[in-house]
Amino acid sequence: MSKYFLLRLFIMLPLMLVISFIAFLLLNLTPSDPAEVALRINEVVPTDQAISLMRQELGLDRPFLTRYFDWLWNVMHLDFGQSFLTRTPVLHEILTTLPATLWLAIVSLFFIVIISLLLSFLCVFTQDTWVDKVIRGIVFIFTAIPNYWLGLLLIWALAVKLDLFPVSGMMTYKSVVLPALTLSLGYIGTYIRLIRGTMLHQLQQPYVFYARARGLPENIILRKHVLPNSLHTSLIAIGMSIPKLIAGTVVIENIFAWPGIGRLCINAIFGRDYPVIQAYILLMALLFLVFNFVADLLQQYLDPRLTR
Repeated sequence: MSKYFLLRLFIMLPLMLVISFIAFLLLNLTPSDPAEVALRINEVVPTDQAISLMRQELGLDRPFLTRYFDWLWNVMHLDFGQSFLTRTPVLHEILTTLPATLWLAIVSLFFIVIISLLLSFLCVFTQDTWVDKVIRGIVFIFTAIPNYWLGLLLIWALAVKLDLFPVSGMMTYKSVVLPALTLSLGYIGTYIRLIRGTMLHQLQQPYVFYARARGLPENIILRKHVLPNSLHTSLIAIGMSIPKLIAGTVVIENIFAWPGIGRLCINAIFGRDYPVIQAYILLMALLFLVFNFVADLLQQYLDPRLTR
């Protein structure tokens, strides 16, 4: 088992190198000149002399591989360069906006876990009744609606019509409810299907027939025996979806003017702020690799048979 995880850790390094090279290459293949972009952002007339000086300042006059390895060396020392838009270190921009995104992701994850467990339990308890079918139908609709339209729908219903929550910003503790709910609803349907299917499979296991033979009530069997044995796969799947949840904040944060890293990324894309875009790509790649590794580790721990 230890050799397997050492191998996984060893593979993560070349993967990050490949991703970093692709991110650096793609942004260097853009039709716009980063030196000219930096000048225009800072409201400097992009004359030939100004562009030449800016290219020297950004190191664009050096060979591509030299620039890549210099950039990679700086990244390994957490130096992502300076933002074209704000002229501040990119790391500072990320550290400033990341807490808001993490708070949004944590609240969304809370909604996903609680609502998925409650509705899955209710679906299994009322299996094949109208309650089960209505719940699955509603969550299927929410899963099919794009986050953008779902966010606008929740704003219209809960903020404009009912005036329950703020429309945008991060002003009060209630401000996180609408964006977190919008972000989580697309995942809830998936996990309801997963947990419900796993619980129905567990209901066919011998220990359930033994528990029923002992006279245990059905709700006790579901709550104390079936549900805990159904959570292994679901918890691993939820853990693996955390990076996707954080990456999904890009759209949500812009709908609700949430001051997080997703909004920072969109502003960087529209402003052609290449250093910020590169840092965002690396951060998301690292999150996916790390959480996949942790989920794999957890899966091996919960089910040692997989290592045999």
